[in-house]
Amino acid sequence: MAAIRAELPAVADDVVEQIIREVPAYEDAFGGPMGEIIRTAVQVALGGFLSLLSDRRGPDELAPQASALDGAYQLGRGEVRSGRTIDALLSAYRIGARVSWQHLSAQAVAQGIEPATMASFAELVFNYIDALSGATVAGHRDESASEGRIRQRMLERLARHLFTGAPEATVLASAERAEWPVPTTLTAVIVPDSQMGSLMQTVRRGTLQVADVPEVEGSAVLLVPDAHGRRREALLRAVRGRGGLAGPARPWLDVRSSYDRALRAYQLGLAGDTEAHLPRLVLTADPDALGDLRRAVLAPLDELRPATAAKLRETLRAWLLHQGRRDEVAAALFVHPQTIRYRMNQLRDLFGDRLEDPDSVLALTIALGVEEMQA
Repeated sequence: MAAIRAELPAVADDVVEQIIREVPAYEDAFGGPMGEIIRTAVQVALGGFLSLLSDRRGPDELAPQASALDGAYQLGRGEVRSGRTIDALLSAYRIGARVSWQHLSAQAVAQGIEPATMASFAELVFNYIDALSGATVAGHRDESASEGRIRQRMLERLARHLFTGAPEATVLASAERAEWPVPTTLTAVIVPDSQMGSLMQTVRRGTLQVADVPEVEGSAVLLVPDAHGRRREALLRAVRGRGGLAGPARPWLDVRSSYDRALRAYQLGLAGDTEAHLPRLVLTADPDALGDLRRAVLAPLDELRPATAAKLRETLRAWLLHQGRRDEVAAALFVHPQTIRYRMNQLRDLFGDRLEDPDSVLALTIALGVEEMQA
């Protein structure tokens, strides 16, 4: 046992060398103090195993001591903070186990240990290292989950800052803490809660979710980075297929304006692309003002029977949209051109010179435009 224990420094050096050679993630990690720490850890771990073995404990008692397991657990947590993956960590353990056994078995053979004993010895070595690696994996997993929760909270805080229009310095500091790459634009998307998870799988990385928005209860608000230009169509396809609504792309610090437009469209029961609904959004931006405008400019029709007033409004709207081309107006309304001439004479009697005044024509076009969109 003394000869095997004397081999431990060489074992540790060889383990470190082989890990550096075979796992690129550790190429720089073992330089300087870190390399010495790992070498010491290997010696301590194997030394602990040899101590247990020399005490002639049974196989069930050859588990790593609590201090060794705690050290392995903390190693796993530290690997997360160093940015190394679980795959790199397990590769390092496999290499460590292989190299350690090569050295230990060579010494065991030199000491004349019988083959049956060697097989038992091998099982003990690998079980011991498996227990250590299991503790390290648990540390890596727990730290990853903890870091994930912390970063998620940071991203939620960043989304809230953007959503509420916090000062630029506050938003920038929040983005830096969350390690969130600053995009050129952000696009606000409203999507049903049931579709949010699947949409998150298709949108760009770095998409933020704004939690608990009471104005869209039952739906989620996402802030999608750099979905402008040619990338917008891909976003729109994903949104349309999930019953969602996408606002315009805006400079990322001004994403609240994208949400405000999406919210207006959402409140009107629209879906898909807000930019496909701009006329309606403009005309309904101030419902009270639109109502006052309609009452004022359409007042000449007030004294007519409802059915007659409806026909004349329909005719006037078509006349405005087709710029007075009587045949086109007649075709749009499925009536004879003579009928259009008769109705337009009625309208000229009611409205007089207002049908020739640009300001009045603009007001009439706006007043009747909502009916066209709702038709």
